[in-house]
Amino acid sequence: MRLDLLHRSYTHMRVLFAKTRPSMAGLSKKMSRLFRDVGGGPLCPHGSVVCIGAFDGLHMGHRALVRHAVSRARALEIPAVALSFEPLPREFFATGNKPPRLTLPRAKFEGLRDLGVDVIGLLRFNRGLAAMDAETFVREVLVTRLAAREVWVGPEFRFGHQRQGDIDTLHRVGNELGFVANEIAPIQLDGERVSSTCIRVALRDGDLTTAARLLGRPYAIDGRVVRGKQLGRTLGYPTANLRFAHKTPALSGIYATWVHGVGSEAWPSVSSFGTRPTVDGIEPVLEAHLFDFDGDLYGQRIAVEFVAKLRDEEKFPDLPTLVSQMHRDAEQARAILKNNPLLQEPQRATA
Repeated sequence: MRLDLLHRSYTHMRVLFAKTRPSMAGLSKKMSRLFRDVGGGPLCPHGSVVCIGAFDGLHMGHRALVRHAVSRARALEIPAVALSFEPLPREFFATGNKPPRLTLPRAKFEGLRDLGVDVIGLLRFNRGLAAMDAETFVREVLVTRLAAREVWVGPEFRFGHQRQGDIDTLHRVGNELGFVANEIAPIQLDGERVSSTCIRVALRDGDLTTAARLLGRPYAIDGRVVRGKQLGRTLGYPTANLRFAHKTPALSGIYATWVHGVGSEAWPSVSSFGTRPTVDGIEPVLEAHLFDFDGDLYGQRIAVEFVAKLRDEEKFPDLPTLVSQMHRDAEQARAILKNNPLLQEPQRATA
């Protein structure tokens, strides 16, 4: 894409999203309770409003569902509960490569917390839960543990053994056990339903503008900086490295990026996300080279915001060839970021 077109597109997106993401310096101090188990004592003895979903990416549709549940809970003066699963069912049932993830568990928890959820369930999805029929799940989790008064789900929601439960199941069992269930309308963008699948496709194709529109904010990954082999330092490109917690990332390649959480302002950078085939890497690692930065980031939490894809990851015949390409990548990233100045405060990662 021409730099002038990229500039107009991305700058427009940043204007739209300037108020949608909180500063890392001002993270919510709200405390939310986390639970992982289906069994156990009551968590909300006076009742709750529950929303259920995968919440991978916490895109615009997810946020509409969660905000509605929180609003209903505030009106009833009872806790708002968000119920999800870790690993996601599609990851648990995958027989080969795990399907790509948009959001790691910690970021999912923090995103739900920042939307005002009081109790967050990231239920351990295992063989026992996979074998549980829908009605038993409703009785043991929604009724016994959460005392649900209202249950809210997204369109085409399915649950229980072999996905046999749906909104009709919730209506039927709810009428018997004393709660109401409702489905929110899907969020449409340009005539297409917003979904995590569409976002994964956009990221895979390097279309960060479309991904940001569907998410309602630029795509970013956060984490704690870990030590690597320090090869980048020896090549003249020291990097801050983030691991993706044994999950499959939704994107790979070389990117122009902003790094948040380093000082008071976001830092221009060029980042590589992949397995580093030139040095026979295996595990995907996000490596961010911060331009003109001199400091120690080990152990710090940072967020890497993806602005533009420069190229796919590739295997080079030797390190000098790799370094020559890194020079070109850095030059291109600097030019892109110069034409896309930040229009907002440093942002907290949401992926």
